[in-house]
Amino acid sequence: IFVGVGGIGGFGVQIAKALGVTVVAIDVDERRLQLLSEYGADVTFNPKEMDKKAIRKSIQSFASEHALPPYEWKIFETSGTQAGQELAFGLLTFGATLSVVGFTMDTLELRLSNLMAFDARAVGNWGCHPNYYPKVLELVKAGKIQLAPFVQTFPLSEINSVFQRVHHREIDRRPILVPDFK
Repeated sequence: IFVGVGGIGGFGVQIAKALGVTVVAIDVDERRLQLLSEYGADVTFNPKEMDKKAIRKSIQSFASEHALPPYEWKIFETSGTQAGQELAFGLLTFGATLSVVGFTMDTLELRLSNLMAFDARAVGNWGCHPNYYPKVLELVKAGKIQLAPFVQTFPLSEINSVFQRVHHREIDRRPILVPDFK
């Protein structure tokens, strides 16, 4: 389960699919959900259209309909938002693992005892260890991870404009800055 399927979450969906996993994608951006349904997400949910309990129940129903376990879910919080982290924590099931990858400075109020009650665990990660790079590159070379639909190139000389546009959410793909100085 990926909560937030922008840059990191979008690539996470593709990696999980390449590894043979059934993938749930959750995001507030319908365009991202549509794109990821073409690139690995088996089912998508938009929190703007459903509350947390309805999303949890829908995932449980999807799991039941597809003979998937109702427990030990792997939940990746990749939105980096308070709402995304609250939703991800609320999806804990027995034996679940919550991986916090998205970053926010916002404060959350959570009942940590849910980790104990569900015999669940939460882990964090600040990046990908370089040891994994060759494996990821092999997936890209094999066509199991697509880059083009998820990135957009810009001349490095436009760096200030690109940062402004990203800040104002005018760019919906990962910007790649290409040197253009002589």
